[in-house]
Amino acid sequence: VQLQASGGGLVQAGGSLRVSCAASVVTFSYNNMAWFRQAPGKEREFVAAISRNGGNTYYADSVKGRFTISRDNAKKMLYLQMNSLKAEDTAVYYCAAKRVILTAPLGTRPVDYDSWGLGTLVTVSS
Repeated sequence: VQLQASGGGLVQAGGSLRVSCAASVVTFSYNNMAWFRQAPGKEREFVAAISRNGGNTYYADSVKGRFTISRDNAKKMLYLQMNSLKAEDTAVYYCAAKRVILTAPLGTRPVDYDSWGLGTLVTVSS
């Protein structure tokens, strides 16, 4: 799976931004998808994940209630809507994919995913 994230930018604290991830694979709908982020000097951390059909989602506690992950299988797109942004949300955001059976659980570790896109930088100014 080839993935390309886009939509990052500079936003003020309290603002909103939506990042997107385009997948170039016929079997996009066979993949659980996730967003991770990595701030300067820190390890890559889990943000959110979504199941193959979009029926299940899971969020890191730090973004729960502020971020929403979604997908459009027909367009082979993954999205992350980010609201009420904080300075600590500043990071490079990466999308990731893992081809799984329908009932596979959502992974929250980088090793749970085997396809990664180049990231998109989100900077939140305070």
